[in-house]
Amino acid sequence: MTSRRTVLAGALAGMLPLPLHAQGPLRAPDTALAVERFPLWPKAPPGGDGLTVADQFVQRSASRPDPEDIAWPHVATPMLTVVKPARPNGAAVLICPGGGYARVAVGRQGSGIARDFAARGITAFELLYRLPHDGWAAGPDAPLQDAQRAMRVIRAGAGTRWTIDPARVAVTGYSAGGHLAARLASRSAQAVYTPADATDRLSARPMVAGLFFPVITMFDDGVHAQSRRELLGSHAADAEWQRRYAAQLDLPADMPPTYVACNGDDPVVPMRNSLLMYETLHAAKVPAALTVYEHGGHGPPSAHKDGTPVDWVGAFLGFTRDHGWPT
Repeated sequence: MTSRRTVLAGALAGMLPLPLHAQGPLRAPDTALAVERFPLWPKAPPGGDGLTVADQFVQRSASRPDPEDIAWPHVATPMLTVVKPARPNGAAVLICPGGGYARVAVGRQGSGIARDFAARGITAFELLYRLPHDGWAAGPDAPLQDAQRAMRVIRAGAGTRWTIDPARVAVTGYSAGGHLAARLASRSAQAVYTPADATDRLSARPMVAGLFFPVITMFDDGVHAQSRRELLGSHAADAEWQRRYAAQLDLPADMPPTYVACNGDDPVVPMRNSLLMYETLHAAKVPAALTVYEHGGHGPPSAHKDGTPVDWVGAFLGFTRDHGWPT
């Protein structure tokens, strides 16, 4: 049923950046890849008592409707979508999509990025996470609860449910999902929810992290205002809250090796976010690399002038291989 809320959500979707789905994969997606989708939590997610949130998605393009080109302005049931390689190499990656924390821009059958990883033998897990504006008790930590839980669920199924090594699980994030991935990498040991089952005794730390055209800072210098507003809500102007949720601060001693990439012409999330993250990683002596591509806007880098694509996933893998992932 169409409601005023649905109409408003559709209008909102049209105004927000489109960071993940519908970005061309580097190779033709294998439509034969097996896909599995399931709820993240064994029962209701934490902190939802008294809420009436319902899952809701909208088309991201009214002119070219595509059942997979959708975004979720409201998430009641966090989900994992697994794209399984035909020949798994034992590595896994958790993918955190973007959407400015106003929505989660992800379909239900695995994005081109997830399928690209799977085509390289890496089992890809795409996360549909909850949003702070829906009123979850954890507020800005509700997405982090889901990301931590996702890492633990992946490890719990390693070697049984999926052909993966629990020691070889990475995280990647895109746009606001880059902020979530950075927080997962730096806050994997932070207790942000009461354990739900034995799975929550497992580590949530990724082996390596990849942050692509990421939202990072909550301070004015470089801030993506929409992400800060949606994440922090009424505390968006509070300096202490800005500090608490600035992903470049307070990196732990066991921060995983981290690759950061963006485009110099990004009109949505300032390049300054990537620079701040790399500078802090470098100062903390965390193994890190930064790539700034010339063109591409808010998304993967543009193809070369001769039309050949930029293998930006390959560049990420080139860095991570030096640190033991994916093989």
